[in-house]
Amino acid sequence: MSFSKYLTREFFLQPTLKVAKDLLGQRLVLLEGNERRLAGIITETEAYIGKEDLGCHARTGKTKRNEVMWGPPGHAYVYFTYGMHWMLNVVTEREGFPAAVLIRGLWPVEGEDDMHRRRSIHQLRDLTNGPAKLCQAFGLDGNWNGEDLCSSDSRLFVEKRLAIPDQLVTSGPRVGLNTVPEPWKSMPWRFQLDPALLQLNEDSKQ
Repeated sequence: MSFSKYLTREFFLQPTLKVAKDLLGQRLVLLEGNERRLAGIITETEAYIGKEDLGCHARTGKTKRNEVMWGPPGHAYVYFTYGMHWMLNVVTEREGFPAAVLIRGLWPVEGEDDMHRRRSIHQLRDLTNGPAKLCQAFGLDGNWNGEDLCSSDSRLFVEKRLAIPDQLVTSGPRVGLNTVPEPWKSMPWRFQLDPALLQLNEDSKQ
């Protein structure tokens, strides 16, 4: 596969809201042993932008946990939450400005058997329809924190696939910010697709 199909650092250098929206329809890929691929079409994202965003981890300043957010765009920011779940984000915008996009949902298209084994879930739709679920299905944990998704030798990256028309994208408040004050609690910075629509598009390409 040509490396030119990977999303480049220039893509992630763009404004976070644009990256969050444009990631929809692209394919998150993990290469396992012997070039076996796990992959899913990105169906849901959330944007977190700077220290002023009180829903963002950067609101408390740079810490050991969130320091990747201040680094170059296109790197994975993987953190542990609620004492049980890993979450995958991709760093955006210029180095030194803390921002990232949380990958909230995928539609599985490659390596589903491995995902089923890790999740013990039979319904395809339920395999990766949440940020913790997709990390479990892909086997992602803190060891992936700081991974460069734009490097030619990375095993975790995003492939450019589908261009999504605006009318198929919905936006709304981010999930789980119950104690975050307004206006940040209600910022419409979550972007979502109907996974069934993506599956139809994917089937038509086969």
